Amino acid sequence: MKLYLTIIGIAMLIISAFNIVFGTATWYYIVIATVFCTALQFLLDGIVAIAINKMPDTWFGVDNPMYSVSPREREIYKKLKVKRWKNKVWELGGLGGFSKGAISSPDDPKYIEKFIIECNKGVLTHRIGYAVGFLAMLTLKMPCAVTIAMPVAIVNLFLNVLPTIVLRNNTPLLKSILIKLKKRSPENRFAQ
Repeated sequence: MKLYLTIIGIAMLIISAFNIVFGTATWYYIVIATVFCTALQFLLDGIVAIAINKMPDTWFGVDNPMYSVSPREREIYKKLKVKRWKNKVWELGGLGGFSKGAISSPDDPKYIEKFIIECNKGVLTHRIGYAVGFLAMLTLKMPCAVTIAMPVAIVNLFLNVLPTIVLRNNTPLLKSILIKLKKRSPENRFAQ
């Protein structure tokens, strides 16, 4: 969380300083607009998260092809060394009722399946957040829409891409855990 807040704070300072130096508006308007656009990003991301959290779990099921991760994509995540930095990414799933910070019931297939569903919901939430962040540009007049709202939206985009990568990196492992658990379940042993 500290990392995210630091990135947001530094970005706000840089965006404000740039606009003050180049005189795009009065200094107090620039500061207010930067804070407003940043707060709006949080609000828009929150609205998207709440809306997706209300959607039925069946839309985000384990076998939904929209959320499958290809072997090539997994290779990209290995090259990005996601395992090294994934714990630094802000995880706010607990606010929606399901924290994805750690697997608390690794031997429960229903829990693992719910974990995958929550990861898929998170992926959609962040992907919609990529574009929704740019709506802030509609709230400011030119040139501030481009010099303040757009850079804030770009920072928001970056901060939404990181958790998307982490979630997509985690789901293949969770699916393999789920498959192993289902093979070990008593119902499957009697069926053989």
